[in-house]
Parts: sequence; C-alpha cells; structure tokens
Amino acid sequence: MGKIKSVKFKLNTFEYEKPFHITNSISTKTSNIEVCIELENGILGFGEASPSFRVNGEKVETLPALEPIINDMIKGFDVKNYRQIFDILDKFFAFPSIKAAVQYAVLDALSEEIGLPVYKLLGGAREKIETDKTVSIGTIDDRVNDAVKIFKEGFRVIKIKVGENLKEDIEAIERIYEKTKGAKYIVDANMGYTPKEAITFVNELYKKGIDINVFEQPVKAHDIEGLKFVRFHSPFPVGADESAKTKYDVMRLIKEEAVDYINIKLMKSGISDALAIVEIVKAANLHLMIGCMGESSLGINQSVHFALGTGAFDFHDLDSALMIKEEKFRGKYKTEIPYHIAI
Repeated sequence: MGKIKSVKFKLNTFEYEKPFHITNSISTKTSNIEVCIELENGILGFGEASPSFRVNGEKVETLPALEPIINDMIKGFDVKNYRQIFDILDKFFAFPSIKAAVQYAVLDALSEEIGLPVYKLLGGAREKIETDKTVSIGTIDDRVNDAVKIFKEGFRVIKIKVGENLKEDIEAIERIYEKTKGAKYIVDANMGYTPKEAITFVNELYKKGIDINVFEQPVKAHDIEGLKFVRFHSPFPVGADESAKTKYDVMRLIKEEAVDYINIKLMKSGISDALAIVEIVKAANLHLMIGCMGESSLGINQSVHFALGTGAFDFHDLDSALMIKEEKFRGKYKTEIPYHIAI
C-alpha cells in the first residue's frame, strides 16, 4: 500500500556559477532541504525546499527541526489521499518552502506508485514550456554582456534585475534592447523603487520605444497602494511577486486592482495554495507567471511539472538550476534550450 513510512530531510548546498545580485542582496550559494518520503512498499518520492529569509522569513538552519514533527503528523497516510495530507501541511504557513517540498514529494511518490507523471496528475495541459534566463545586477557592461550571451544561447525571454540605481537601470535596459532585439523582457525590481521612481523608469523606456512584457514587483511588498499606483500609470503590465505569497494575498491584490500578473513560486505558497491561486487568477481574468528561488534541478522539477500540468502560465522563470554548480541532474524533465520538456 502507498502509506507513508517516513519523511527524511537532507541539507544540500550549491554554489552559483557567478554571484547572483538582486536589489540589496548578493548570493554566492544556495542551501536547500531535500525531502524524501518513503512508502511502506519501498517507493520513494522527492521534493526540495529552497527557503528565502528575504521573502518568507525562513532560515534553512531552522528547517531540519521540522522533520520529526512532520513525520508524526503524516506518517501512515496513504498518498492516494493526498488532499488529506495537503490539508495537514497547510498548517505550516510559516514554513512555505517545506510545505511545498513535502507536498510535492507526496505527489512524486504517488506518481511512482501508479506510473503516471506528476504533470499528468495535475492535468497534463502542456508537453513543453519555455523558460527565461536572468541577468542579475552588475555594471552596465556586465549586464549587457550577460544578456547578449543569454540571447546567443537561444533564450528568447530575458529577465533583467533592476532596482538599485534608476539611471543605470534605464541605460542598461536600453543597451540590452539594442543588442537583443526580438527577445521578450521581464524586468524585476525586487521592491527596489518608490512608486515615483517606478513610473519614471517605465515612462523613460516607453519614450525610447522599448517594450517590456512584465514589470515585476516595482515597490515594497506591503505597499499595495503604491503597486496599484504604478499599474494605473504604467504603459506595461505590472506583476506582483513578494506581495503575492498566499491565496489570501492574491485575493487582496485582485480586489485592490493592483496588478496584471501574479508570480507564483511554489516556495512561497506550497502546491496547495498555488493550485488555488491559479484558479483565483483565472477567474479574475488576469495573468500568471511562475518563478523560482534557488532550487536545484530537483526543486525546479516541481515547478516544471506544476506548470506543465496546469498550463496556466504566460511566462516561466525557471532558470535557477541553470545558474548553479550541480554534480548530478536530478529532474524528471529534459532541458533543450529554450525549453523544459517533461518526461
């Protein structure tokens, strides 16, 4: 039977190929928790938590203490009844990355037991998706060179980090646009601008004839009025990331008419809230993108299968596994630039 025998955590640390710089944060490595669920019949299911103190207030050092607690709470449950397990894990709202990893490991174990890939369990809406690749903050020349390299690699959606220097950001976008025409652009300020700075930024780009597809999280996460102000004064669609962690956050953003896009990250919401957010946003006739934290291929696998299963996303920012040093690829998908293809 597919009853849970044990849940085990393992800490893994990965180095980035080069320092990853976003607004007020530079990372040289990422520390994640690998989750393994073993069933009574010996089947294993895997997930990964990539916590973010900046976004969720989670510290990776605190997460191993949850292993015995989660064991006590879900051991003996049949993974075929995964909704019952999800309801228990929803109580771990202070630890969303662990919630996501354990919920996915449950689905992965069920997938192995019945011989059906997770993306088909979730609906099987698509067979392939296109991912972007990210240009982190650096000198203007560094950003331009990185964008050109990404474009030459075959990526046609480029994500560009901004938010620390308005003047340099505008110049960097202009030069990237000149050298990568034909690409689509997601520009992410990671809460780095004031509302007035954000409006200046988008208006300057618009006057230069530069189009961006999503202007992501221009202002502080709590500043919903500021986010709405930017949306109503921006020629480009505005998206929420740090402002949109749970389904309740998303309901408020929709009610306040604050955004055009919601960026779902499984590490912010878990699988259960992410499924709810998909339906809430679709009902509101707004748009979705999916993103990542610092997941390895094991963690990106979760978002790939979620995106393929639901088919809900206009844009896929699932590049963290392409940016870290990893000895062994562990995803159940194939990467064929610029596509992730589930198998």
